Amino acid sequence: MRIRLNGAERECAKETTIGRLVDEVVRDRSRVAVERNRAIVKRDAWDDTEVADGDVIEVVTLVGGG
Repeated sequence: MRIRLNGAERECAKETTIGRLVDEVVRDRSRVAVERNRAIVKRDAWDDTEVADGDVIEVVTLVGGG
């Protein structure tokens, strides 16, 4: 199955979840937001939300500052 993750084409297994993708991209889940097809995916749903062919996923790291 093919998806677009942070602007790049990517192959992934059918049973891939948002949580698995997040774990591949970042070390710390606590400072990350995820958008799937222009909709925010709630953190508590990441491990249960399977990715579908053609999905566009954006994993964004939150940075504090002042």
